[in-house]
Amino acid sequence: MRWMKLFALLCFAAAVTARAESARIIKVLPSFLDEKGRHALHPSLYERDAYQSKLRRNPQLRSALRFDVQWKVSGAEQVKIRVEARGNKEGQPQQAVIETTAKKPALFSRWTQLKLDGAAYKQFGELAAWRVTVWSGDQQLAEQKSFLW
Repeated sequence: MRWMKLFALLCFAAAVTARAESARIIKVLPSFLDEKGRHALHPSLYERDAYQSKLRRNPQLRSALRFDVQWKVSGAEQVKIRVEARGNKEGQPQQAVIETTAKKPALFSRWTQLKLDGAAYKQFGELAAWRVTVWSGDQQLAEQKSFLW
């Protein structure tokens, strides 16, 4: 009897909090990649931060910029993750847009990686600001942006 009451309460709570389409961007991690495509030399968070610091100080060691985006969505089966980045190359402002289509995760959040590499990265210069958005069709569901955006 106690389990049935608990189950009914959980169903009611889920029905009350459910919306047609909602999304949330939980975390955005911009990372530089070296010539071998690595963002860290070892799996430790301390080592990752130390290596990222080294890559920030030595731009000649970088080959790409990767955005790791943790997101969650409900109500939409397929969404578009878009990263808009502003950079600076030799005093000239630059802008880059990267996007990918992703299927919604079954129950929990999901990580998606978007990469700016090759000639586009060489032309982009230093990262100044970024904005990440989640789209369902032409409707924006969520947004997270850096302080300088």
